[in-house]
Amino acid sequence: MTTVSIREVGPRDGLQNEDPVPTEAKVRLLDALSGTGVRRIEAVSFVHPKAIPQMADADEVWAAARKAPGVRYSALVPNSRGAQRALDAGFGEIEVVVSASDTHNRRNLNRSTEESLTDVAELIGLLHGAGATAEVIIATSFGCPYEGDVPPSRVAGIVDRVLAAGADRVAFGDTTGMATPRRVRDVVAPVRAAHPELPLLLHFHNTRGTALANILTALELGVTEFDASVGGLGGCPYAPGASGNVATEEVVYMLGDMGIDTGVDLDAMIGAAKLAEEIVGRTLPSGVLRAGPRTRPS
Repeated sequence: MTTVSIREVGPRDGLQNEDPVPTEAKVRLLDALSGTGVRRIEAVSFVHPKAIPQMADADEVWAAARKAPGVRYSALVPNSRGAQRALDAGFGEIEVVVSASDTHNRRNLNRSTEESLTDVAELIGLLHGAGATAEVIIATSFGCPYEGDVPPSRVAGIVDRVLAAGADRVAFGDTTGMATPRRVRDVVAPVRAAHPELPLLLHFHNTRGTALANILTALELGVTEFDASVGGLGGCPYAPGASGNVATEEVVYMLGDMGIDTGVDLDAMIGAAKLAEEIVGRTLPSGVLRAGPRTRPS
């Protein structure tokens, strides 16, 4: 049976796009997700509270959360200061982001893509020196809300740069949902051909309704790791129109019906999505949450 690994990003990528919620509510959601069978969770990000006030209590959330056996937890950091905070908190899997689009990188990180790549190389050294792994997330891999199309060759060049710097993993971010199956093939196929052993994860938004189609296309290209967010929470505060990530329960439902194992209990994930709705105080976009689970057709 084919196996797909889903990284749940609702506690970080999802909640950072909402009005700030209480620490205890974040802990409840993180603990609920830890009990769904999902194998990876992006728990928090260590960013300056003036930049992302929703993550100002990252240390408190992580200290109070229940760490479930068998679940790999990761944290996102923007720079060496954030990386040190993540290391001090005990994280062994750390993500750093750089945008393929220079304009988005400046809006997101207040520096050029080239400057960020220099910083990333230094960060990787810091993380490896502390015994942690470094995943580089390449945002706007499939298009930029400011610049439009991003050449696949630019994304491939960034992959080469970060791998030469020692990155352990790479992820492609579809920051505003511009990806389509054609764009997925154009970006992913050359990288898979050049680096067949590279652990590659894809992060799709469902802004234009193409996320599930993009996941199917990526599966055909041999990708088996994806981000998803409970209830479809998420977006990007520095990207106009970046509505929610693909909903975890929608991905689990589709893949389960195809006979692909995710290890996730669909009913438990729907329960976590209902909790997420309660916490953020609004209806979330997940279609499965509205319709409920379904058995496979006979």
